[in-house]
Amino acid sequence: MIQAKAELQAALAAAVAQLAPDAALTPVFESPKQAAHGDLAITAAMQLAKPLKANPRALAEQLIAALKAQPAFERWVAALEIAGPGFINLRLKDSAKQSVVSEVLAAGSAFGRQPANGRKLMVEFVSANPTGPLHVGHARQGALGDSLCHLFQTQGWDVTREFYYNDAGVQIATLATSTQCRIQGLKPGDAGWPESAYNGDYIADIAADFLAKKTVTADDRAFTASGDPADLDGIRQFAVAYLRHEQDLDLQAFGVQFDSYFLESSLYSSGRVEQTVQRLVEAGKTFEEGGALWLRTTDDGDDKDRVMRKSDGSYTYFVPDVAYHVNKWERGFSKVINCQGTDHHGTIARVRAGLQGVGAGIPKGYPDYVLNTMVRVVRDGAEVKISKRAGSYVTLRDLIDWTSKDAVRFFLISRKADTEFTFDVDLALKQNDENPVFYVQYAHARICSVLAQAADKGLSPDGAELSLLSAPTELALMLKLADYPGMLTSAARDLAPHDVAFYLRDLAAAFHSYYAAERFLVDDAALARARLALLAATRQVLRNALALLGVSAPDQMSRDAAPETA
Repeated sequence: MIQAKAELQAALAAAVAQLAPDAALTPVFESPKQAAHGDLAITAAMQLAKPLKANPRALAEQLIAALKAQPAFERWVAALEIAGPGFINLRLKDSAKQSVVSEVLAAGSAFGRQPANGRKLMVEFVSANPTGPLHVGHARQGALGDSLCHLFQTQGWDVTREFYYNDAGVQIATLATSTQCRIQGLKPGDAGWPESAYNGDYIADIAADFLAKKTVTADDRAFTASGDPADLDGIRQFAVAYLRHEQDLDLQAFGVQFDSYFLESSLYSSGRVEQTVQRLVEAGKTFEEGGALWLRTTDDGDDKDRVMRKSDGSYTYFVPDVAYHVNKWERGFSKVINCQGTDHHGTIARVRAGLQGVGAGIPKGYPDYVLNTMVRVVRDGAEVKISKRAGSYVTLRDLIDWTSKDAVRFFLISRKADTEFTFDVDLALKQNDENPVFYVQYAHARICSVLAQAADKGLSPDGAELSLLSAPTELALMLKLADYPGMLTSAARDLAPHDVAFYLRDLAAAFHSYYAAERFLVDDAALARARLALLAATRQVLRNALALLGVSAPDQMSRDAAPETA
């Protein structure tokens, strides 16, 4: 059906060009809101009505006549109907829908993937300063960022995952002094314990390992402790390496791996911040007032100009961000996506204004942002706010330990990033259809069970006669399989990895309906082979889509129900 859709798309474009050769319109197929209205819908007649000053239904009639003259429509389309003010509903022949089964089985894990486009994309996400365990907000960014990377890889992009963090700021100084206090025998609540200190149990763990002169190794650094309580710089470096190692372990458990790490401190030590500021000054994008240096961000749509360098000589926090993104551009990343919390919303306009000001040829709107809200965690019917290890928040490790990596990944990607989300631990543990990740994974396991039973009987999908697949639930399932490549393209375009989770639930629902309506290991061997081929194709697409979310596709699962037969 992918070939059928491509041929129909080209034929539609040709028919529209014939009808309105000067129209700046790229017609596309849409999905009808109700299955009863057809398989595909065309809105081109309504879009052309105004520029052509014509009645949309009359245009629809002319467009249908032009479409019927196209060989692709004669080959793949059973009916064309006008509806409402000028919609054209299109009903495909069964053969068009059936063709997707062989397309999926031939492509396998590459089904839905586009060829390499020669362009480089960087996705920066998580980017947690090493001052404590990763919290649920970092978890959501991890799920979003990694899924976006997988999505863009399906569209042919050369993708790099980058982790950006500061190892030398005020928070790191607080980490060092907190650890030093623990080394000296102080603890939260004691006289002399700093009010700004970090109170989690992890500080005591760092202190104990520092005194034991241990060596810690993270993905981007390693350090051996001196064991000297007075060695504050050594304590700082050890604590940073220790927590980076802890973050790496959490990310490994979460199925997330980074290609590169970038230190904010390097922007200062390399002179990049000063160079960027100088470029903005020379470009006339700054002015001085009140002893501070300001950036004219209002020139690029900000609501007011912003301070770059304060009167004490220090830079505001968005300045290194500008330098960092100049660096990304110079490294050849024509597209950059940042996954960050909604608290970064205020920096977007000023970072983009700075990038326009440096005169490096960076396009407007660079970089893209995916901002996520925080996550509420509910367990045993009550909100959970405190983690003993972290001291003040629920960690990524807590969620994984309470449920599973699969549940955390699927749940955190199942809503649009900027919507509020409540992670229900009890729901994530249920082994029934109420649990969305179980519902999808169980569809895959069910198919594996049927295919295994078929193999035991000497049946396989080989040589399947797909024309036998004509039951309503079969046709609906094949249509859903055919939606997969287009869904990937639109999800990447819209920076919407949650669309993959939505698609998986719809595909699982289509399969479960099929499972309830039909038998597979029937006496008619030809029909059995055809249905096994459809099951094998469905399994492949479920597996492909789950992999994009970093979720496993188990072959076997138990549930709160009686055994089933195929």
